[in-house]
Amino acid sequence: MGTSNYSDEFKRDAVHQITVRGYPVREVSRRLGVSTYSLYKWLKLFGVPAPKPGVDHEAENRRLKRELARVTEERDILKKATAYFARESQ
Repeated sequence: MGTSNYSDEFKRDAVHQITVRGYPVREVSRRLGVSTYSLYKWLKLFGVPAPKPGVDHEAENRRLKRELARVTEERDILKKATAYFARESQ
């Protein structure tokens, strides 16, 4: 296996695709023909610092999806109960 020397500009562009544009590391790795190990190494060198620990959008998104599923289920149950009691009262 040979080693390839990439320019700093190439490395920064690859990191830019991951950090700014939001592409997954695996996809950028495949498209550029670079190992994921190299990309993670470049992220440490050229990447921006990690976001503040207080802001976790992924966890918030998961929590909101769970809450939406629960509320939707409750709404459906109430709709069925309303229809049931409307029939009973006639």
